[in-house]
Amino acid sequence: MEDLDPFDIALKQLQKAAEIMNLSGEALEQLSSPKEILQVSIPVKMDNGETKVFTGFRVHYNNARGPMKGGIRYYIKENLSEVKALSAWMTWKTALLDLPMGGAKGGIICDTKKLSNGELERLSRGYIDAINKFIGPDIDVPAPDVYTTPQIMAWMMDEYEKISGHSAPGVITGKPLEVGGSLGRGDATAKGGMYVLREGAKDIGLDLSKAKVAVQGFGNAGQFAVKFVTEMFGSKVVAVSDSTGGIYKEDGIDYNKLLEHKKQTGSVQKFPGSKNIKNEEVLESDADILIPSAIEGQLTGENAGKVKAKIVLELANGPSTPEADEIFFKNNVLLLPDFLSNAGGVTVSYFEWVQNITGNYWTEEDVYKKLDAKMTKATHDVLETHKKYNTDPRTAAYIIAVKRVFDAMRLRGLIK
Repeated sequence: MEDLDPFDIALKQLQKAAEIMNLSGEALEQLSSPKEILQVSIPVKMDNGETKVFTGFRVHYNNARGPMKGGIRYYIKENLSEVKALSAWMTWKTALLDLPMGGAKGGIICDTKKLSNGELERLSRGYIDAINKFIGPDIDVPAPDVYTTPQIMAWMMDEYEKISGHSAPGVITGKPLEVGGSLGRGDATAKGGMYVLREGAKDIGLDLSKAKVAVQGFGNAGQFAVKFVTEMFGSKVVAVSDSTGGIYKEDGIDYNKLLEHKKQTGSVQKFPGSKNIKNEEVLESDADILIPSAIEGQLTGENAGKVKAKIVLELANGPSTPEADEIFFKNNVLLLPDFLSNAGGVTVSYFEWVQNITGNYWTEEDVYKKLDAKMTKATHDVLETHKKYNTDPRTAAYIIAVKRVFDAMRLRGLIK
């Protein structure tokens, strides 16, 4: 069984790129270590009058290119290795998209389904109380992630402003529009992924209007992926899964009907006209494009060889292990890696931060136009580097991103 420790995977990916780049051992060591790690205890008064202590994290990975950027997730299985890995991936993601930012990540070990709205607010404010000295518009700019929402970001911004004593909308992104959020932020991850998919399909000569698509995960990114791949390209979504299981429907799944079914039943399963299948069957289903949009470590050395898709568009963070990457490369499956494919979220988060800092707010059309330009340029960079070095696209993306971070550190005199 392969090791699925997230930070080990992040380091393995980095080392593979470093070898191609001929980076020195000293440089690799510096690029392999987070700048600082914060672990905090958050006491929360529960509705029953008891005080419960939650554990939270914030990892600052690298700020050579600018203020650090990265989400906050509320997850019962959250752990420090995962947060470190995600902070490293954020560093490479912002560099790959050529954003003037570094990488960070945060999280709290909790189950949001067991918290009332009041408990959730007190937990969110408590987290900011604990980490407020480590964040700020010019230090570290958090955003939503797994099981966190625009409302939670609003509470966090409000708490930070109370502590700091001044207005600071740029301290956090992914906020509601009414308190400085950006148009186009809600569906930015999937929308950005569609621009990457469009360019990847062109590169291998795949006609998206005739393509069959399987989507693993039906959260924010997965839902919008189902919607956009049909609306933008005319592709047919034949398989979808959520945490309860999956469905397969040969003649295509209607997004609006599936969304309504999910709202009514809490599951995608038992969708009229479809066949219930297991989650792993979605990954291996008969589709031209596979879009993993759930959690880490789904495509491994054990199942990557069974993937029938010609393109794997990673909207989730870290869905494929290094062993899976090698199998995809050998089998001529075009892997469009996570920190390219799902970078639409952080790119529009960066746009939100720019709007907050300048006080100049953009139309949705402006946001999508700027997002398309950023995602298209990054995709072309990755595909060109992938061909130049005859390496898998993830390693190609690392080569680009690591060089940008390395150059910033070298120019600052931090690295030789």
